[in-house]
Amino acid sequence: MKSDLILLGHGSGGKLSHDLLDNLIVPTLSGIGQRDQNDAAVLAAPNGRLAFTTDSYVVDPIFFPGGNIGDLAIYGTVNDLAMAGAKPLAISVGLIIEEGLPVENLKKVLESMRDAAQQAEVKIVTGDTKVVPRGKADKLFINTSGIGVIEHDLQISGINAQVGDKILINGTIGDHGMAVLASREGLELESNITTDSAPLNSMVAELVTKLGSQLHTLRDPTRGGVATTLKEIALQSQVEITLQETALPVDQSVAGACAILGLDPLFVANEGKLLAFVAAEVADQTLRIMQNHKHGKQAAIIGEVTATADGKVRLQTSIGGLRAIEMLAGEQLPRIC
Repeated sequence: MKSDLILLGHGSGGKLSHDLLDNLIVPTLSGIGQRDQNDAAVLAAPNGRLAFTTDSYVVDPIFFPGGNIGDLAIYGTVNDLAMAGAKPLAISVGLIIEEGLPVENLKKVLESMRDAAQQAEVKIVTGDTKVVPRGKADKLFINTSGIGVIEHDLQISGINAQVGDKILINGTIGDHGMAVLASREGLELESNITTDSAPLNSMVAELVTKLGSQLHTLRDPTRGGVATTLKEIALQSQVEITLQETALPVDQSVAGACAILGLDPLFVANEGKLLAFVAAEVADQTLRIMQNHKHGKQAAIIGEVTATADGKVRLQTSIGGLRAIEMLAGEQLPRIC
């Protein structure tokens, strides 16, 4: 490419558009040859149920400690499929680029997407690119859609939480939201906080294989954090959930930053965490599976489903009281994904 900045002409559909696609986007993301570039990707029909998801990423800044908007988009889509117990197969990528974005920045994002897809063992098979004038977007927005196959008969769903279930999380909470906030606001913290963004499909595949029907619900607590996600599940399943404050894994740096800023880690976003509801008799086995996985070293059992109810979530505090947990009201940390 001759230009080191994205120009409006790169979205025109003409020569500049083809240069951008042929010299940067397609070779980096998929490597599909020009003769095989059509208006739609053709996929072989798998055996099993299909899972389908879509998401858009507008995180600010687009680069943050431990990641960027590109790998975040891939991992987020992969994880949404995994929460249905699906094996991710293919992803589409839509890029909305603001005029003036340095080509080098776009290149870094695309390379991160490619590497993330390889790590998650999923293919980027189709996409689209648009360029908008300066001031009509903010550097780069990404839309992704993903298709996965469910190769088992389990019903892993937010409606399946059952009384007696133990609730586990695969590591510390609030890391992603605080990493993005610190980077955006230029906060100087004593220790670096990095995003937890990571693909969880391999962990889920192991849970499905080893736990079978004793695995009831999976959900990744992204926007709104652990508290809001648990409230959603409690409402879906019409149960009461009780969390143990002393069991919640929170990195000391995240806890300190939240205390300074007046934030509750329970409501801060995560991008590499999952909540698993499992039958009580396999809770310890689930914990071992998580802790033996590279993305679950700090996994913990954080609570249980205590009763049939109309969607209550309670926190057993460290001083012995019970605190009601509700959904996040408003936007605590805007544009964290």
